[in-house]
Amino acid sequence: MSENLPSYCRSRFAPLRRKTTPVHVGDVIVGGNAPIAVQSMTNTKTQDIEGTVKQCIQLAEANCDIVRVTAQNIKAAQALEGIRKGFSAAGFAHIPLVADIHFLPKAAMEALNHVEKVRINPGNFADQKKFKSHDYTDKEYNLEIERIYEVVTPFYKRCKELGRSVRIGTNHGSLSDRILNRYGDTPMGMCESAMEFLRIARDNDFHDIVLSMKSSNTKVALQAYRLMVAMMEKEDFHLPLHLGVTEAGNGDDARIKSAIGISGLLNDGLGDTIRVSLTEDPVAEVPVGRQIAEKAEKLWTEADTSLENKTQQISYTFEKRAIEPTSVGSCSVGDLNPPRVITPLDCSLSETDKIKAIIADLQEKHDSLDIEGVFLRNSSVEATKIPELVDAISDEVGFVLIDVSPYSIDKLPQHSKLAYYLETKNTVVTETYLNALTETSPVLFLNTNPKDVLPLADSLKAAPTGKVVLSTTTFEKGQTPVSAYRAILETLKNLNLNLPLWVRHTHNNAVSNLGYSDQLLEAAALIGAVICEGSGDFVSVETMNTSEQALVLEYNILQGARTRSSKTEYVACPSCGRTLFDLQTTTANIRERTGHLKGVTIAVMGCIVNGPGEMADADFGYVGGQPGKVNLYVGKQAVKFSIPSDDAVDELINLIKEHGMWTEPNA
Repeated sequence: MSENLPSYCRSRFAPLRRKTTPVHVGDVIVGGNAPIAVQSMTNTKTQDIEGTVKQCIQLAEANCDIVRVTAQNIKAAQALEGIRKGFSAAGFAHIPLVADIHFLPKAAMEALNHVEKVRINPGNFADQKKFKSHDYTDKEYNLEIERIYEVVTPFYKRCKELGRSVRIGTNHGSLSDRILNRYGDTPMGMCESAMEFLRIARDNDFHDIVLSMKSSNTKVALQAYRLMVAMMEKEDFHLPLHLGVTEAGNGDDARIKSAIGISGLLNDGLGDTIRVSLTEDPVAEVPVGRQIAEKAEKLWTEADTSLENKTQQISYTFEKRAIEPTSVGSCSVGDLNPPRVITPLDCSLSETDKIKAIIADLQEKHDSLDIEGVFLRNSSVEATKIPELVDAISDEVGFVLIDVSPYSIDKLPQHSKLAYYLETKNTVVTETYLNALTETSPVLFLNTNPKDVLPLADSLKAAPTGKVVLSTTTFEKGQTPVSAYRAILETLKNLNLNLPLWVRHTHNNAVSNLGYSDQLLEAAALIGAVICEGSGDFVSVETMNTSEQALVLEYNILQGARTRSSKTEYVACPSCGRTLFDLQTTTANIRERTGHLKGVTIAVMGCIVNGPGEMADADFGYVGGQPGKVNLYVGKQAVKFSIPSDDAVDELINLIKEHGMWTEPNA
């Protein structure tokens, strides 16, 4: 089906904003030419009107544009009246409130009386999830659609009467049994779930709708949003998008996942309002959202409109790009090998003692992270001394990458763990290096402007197989760093060349050169987006202050892109009024005690709403079952019930041990 869809964006080579129909959420406009609206969500109990109003005020003062509040039952929906009045009385009548609804249409109807927008989940608004398998006939399926029509139509009609807007918020983790049985737990299933509700809205002449396609898996989120836009375009819907990666967790990991998923779409011109979901104080979400939004808006403002409609054919399912198998030292890429990490060292090759000290420190602090490639830009030493200097450090690393521009090609030495780095500043000089490569030469990592790939085509084709890797650190004004890599890939595809790609984040291709958190978001947005599209064989972050920061961030980005596991993976919801235990404290406790379990995925979910679904690829789940009680899962299956919160982490660890996935942490 996806093969017959239009492109999801105006250009794959420029960040041209998608044209959408503006939707009014109270006084805030979402879509059209309006700025990106930043959202967050309260985590107080909704019936605690005073506490919820206080948190709404804190979010407003943090520059939050839209505030969401859960309404998990009728009483919570009724409490929205007092929350709206208190929030307005505090001077924030201009900031809209959104009611978050699951399972209860009656709660949604009540919420419409008090707030400017209601979020409904098509997976559970008109369906009860029972995890039952059933092979629906077309007749049975259509009868189910008719039943949903009857449930949803009164809701849309009431929205029109009151001038309210709606978010159709599809979650990967809470698709209905009917959708799961026909489409599976897939991006297509997510999109079909939303399209059913869109078609019903159109039949009722209701159009004030915003869409979201959230998942804790960044690859799934990117695919689902892109597929959703293409499906809407085919049926002439032009509704705004709410972007987010759900259950992202906390700390750097959550920010990395959010940047991959949200910026990956914004850089394609998709997205009109965003929420960064953190298992932290909700106020912490707002500045991260602002950073992401400001970068995207800067790129949108400068977008090159001449590149409109210049798009690559894209698959809406993940496919890893096939490349020439390439070995560099002890590291191989291609086939089933993961992307390899290259860590920059601010040293000269001659400073072997310093290099060994840095590497030893990295190994001591991060013993689960392999030191694969090290990149030495300041490597100008006598050519004859290079082999012995590489020998001095090669036991500790996979390979050593040195800048060979100071050397003539005939003077370059060889070594089993040596790789060459060269920048394309002069195509004639570059051709000389390429033409001199032999089957036994070290691999040449060639940093090039995308426009220089075509002039080098003959030399690239003539180079021995597995001896050239391409990268770029420049992007044209009006484009994005991701656009530059797409341009290289497009040229390689046209030349029928399958050269590996080294994805680099440097100060040269940074959107803005600011502090650590700023560069973390940019590096994740660039590297994560390319990796999630199936490309990228080597990665490096060259904007950090230390090699340690770079190494850790590189591995964390690969983990956030669901490409390489180097530590425990956590799927943790951001907490809301439905949460049945102290989520922040519990998540921190679980991290502290299980953070050494490399390759194990643990889900920490405050309630059942998205629990089993978002835990689809988790090994173990810790889910709130009732106040102060926890249910433990293995995959989607609940195996232990109503465990007191005080005992639940110990029981989780026992469960991991029972399944043979526990290892003792290092002393």
